[in-house]
Amino acid sequence: MRLILSLVACFFCGSLVASLLHHMDEGHRQSARFYRLTASALGCSAAALVFVYRPWRSENVTSRLGGYLVCLYGGIVLGAWAQKPAAEIPGPSVSQMIVAALSLQGAALILIPHFLREQRLSWREAFGFANNRRQAIMLGVILACLFLPVGMGLQWLSAQVMVNLPHFQLKPQEQESVQTLQMAVSWVNRLALAAVTIVLAPVAEEMLFRGILYPALKQAGFPRLALWGTALLFAAVHVNLVTFLPLTLLAVALTMLYERTDNLLAPITAHALFNAMNFIILYSTLGPMTRVK
Repeated sequence: MRLILSLVACFFCGSLVASLLHHMDEGHRQSARFYRLTASALGCSAAALVFVYRPWRSENVTSRLGGYLVCLYGGIVLGAWAQKPAAEIPGPSVSQMIVAALSLQGAALILIPHFLREQRLSWREAFGFANNRRQAIMLGVILACLFLPVGMGLQWLSAQVMVNLPHFQLKPQEQESVQTLQMAVSWVNRLALAAVTIVLAPVAEEMLFRGILYPALKQAGFPRLALWGTALLFAAVHVNLVTFLPLTLLAVALTMLYERTDNLLAPITAHALFNAMNFIILYSTLGPMTRVK
């Protein structure tokens, strides 16, 4: 619970920083009030993290959690207040995506070692990295290659359902991360986004969803909730209706692969290769890069 609460606070901090960077990149002038409110919101989020990482005991859980919620919601209110009069900037940017990734997946990679130390677990014990590595990697490659056409088909099917659903016609939209990838026109931006998409996101997300959340719920006596709950949460954090179904099924497949191999390298490999193939397909359809003017 403390790990999840920490990630929520870190991601909120990242969204505030991304908003600042985006306004600065576009040259929008904001009032001193905007910066004061944003700084106060960041301060509240930092205070929330302090409450999380103070020692938690049975007698102080309520006060620690209450303090966290007060600080976090205070930061959310201040952040919303700061953004309300600010000039709106359409579309995601490369800097926003990188900051968002660092504040969630990057924060996870920083916080998970602390979590393992608290649980007195090594990386090998927690994630089975020593268990038949070659087979785990090979099965991960096979799963990624098999699921790619399935995922693309399910995504197309989801888009068709959204368009043709009676009385609820919705316009399918790409994930913000995909929109950002399409906007990147320089080698530097594309390499940075490739590192986030192919390396950072798969490692952090697999450690969090398959390596920690899934076994925690399963060991608590909820195996079905562990499987489907983490799969639905994994799909939901990508915030896109078109990809919700394929990502849910991908998460289920990754969990079953982890169960089969008992080595987190298997789902990490499958996730990374799946992202890499989608990355290559996306840029192969965009054509050669144009120069930034």
